[in-house]
Amino acid sequence: MCYPRAMPEFVPFAGLRYNLEKCSPDDVIAPPYDVVEENERVLLAQRSPYNAIHVELPVPDEIARLDRYAHAARIFAAWQSNGGVLRDDAPSFYVYRMRFLDGTATPRSTTGVLGALRIDEANGHEVLPHEQTMPKPKGDRLELMRACRANLSPIWGLSLSPGLAQACERSTKKAMPTMSATDDEGTVHELWPISDQGALRGIADLVCSTPVVLADGHHRYETARYYRNERRSELGDKPGEHDYVMAFVVELSEEELFVQAIHRLVSGWAAEIDLEGDLGGSFEVLPGPLDLDDLARAMVEHGALGCVRAHANLLLIPRPSLDAAADADLDSSRLDVFLASMTPCELSYQHGLKNVHDAIANGTAQVAFLLRPATVRQIAETAHSGRLMPPKTTFFQPKPRTGMVYRSVRS
Repeated sequence: MCYPRAMPEFVPFAGLRYNLEKCSPDDVIAPPYDVVEENERVLLAQRSPYNAIHVELPVPDEIARLDRYAHAARIFAAWQSNGGVLRDDAPSFYVYRMRFLDGTATPRSTTGVLGALRIDEANGHEVLPHEQTMPKPKGDRLELMRACRANLSPIWGLSLSPGLAQACERSTKKAMPTMSATDDEGTVHELWPISDQGALRGIADLVCSTPVVLADGHHRYETARYYRNERRSELGDKPGEHDYVMAFVVELSEEELFVQAIHRLVSGWAAEIDLEGDLGGSFEVLPGPLDLDDLARAMVEHGALGCVRAHANLLLIPRPSLDAAADADLDSSRLDVFLASMTPCELSYQHGLKNVHDAIANGTAQVAFLLRPATVRQIAETAHSGRLMPPKTTFFQPKPRTGMVYRSVRS
């Protein structure tokens, strides 16, 4: 089924979903591959032979002499042959809701729709990045896609069309979710397959009326494009499921999105560096609370960034000259300007105040800079203007779980 548009093309697909007579929803979902640590992977794999981590982040089978990709393909095929995973009879959209508590313990939800998004040409205008990306090798995800012939986890897209959230709500109002699972952070993940023709067309019309902005999954999207081009070459440009990628599309609105900052960890500066003196040229430097939660609140109150060190924390209020030099009204842009004026350093990225605290406490990082989150208004303005935010500006929470639905790309 296809709803052609000059803008993006977003269509239903017949999903592969767990047979809940064979497994428990809580035991089979897993976080996206790029946020799973090795110890967490082990625990997830132990929960169930059907846990999504077995295919999302596979390991070799030394006994059968299978590399990690061949092992994932064998597992995924076995799930389908033994009835652990069943293919839906009809193409559907899948309304997906995540219910959670935000940083102030306020109940929130993010509701969007899973569908198949047509992969546009390079530098196209249907699917747009929202921030600059850092290069990663395509090999791992590409080999996994070649082996399993499936989209195992979705990319995350933002729709500029008002009304998508309301359309999703209408589609779920009178129905119980067919799958509900609670993750280790307490977020409840719920899924509703939608196959009614009127509802399908209404959702497709909304998504296809404006460009889709990539919120998360830029690397998976580029991998899907590479795989698409590879399959086109093999099949004489024959169209097929490889022309699309599974996408979770959410309306770009304050009500639907919870955006966190990604902080900067610095190491490699000389021990004798006069950091406070160097900061003084770009910021008004004030003492900051030692507790990072208190520091984050003070940052909002003062319109400041934060600087975390082993012995003392600082509040950094940007000077007008720094604001003028920054590419955008974003803390990531301001910090880029300051770091460019400093001696070279090793820069890494981390979300979550506890993770920052631990990095400073164990000496992994010499200094950390805390950033305020980009607002939904700033994300929308950047998207509408066609500009890009600096890399690692936004961290969307919570993350969609792998295992709610899979999408075949066997054609």
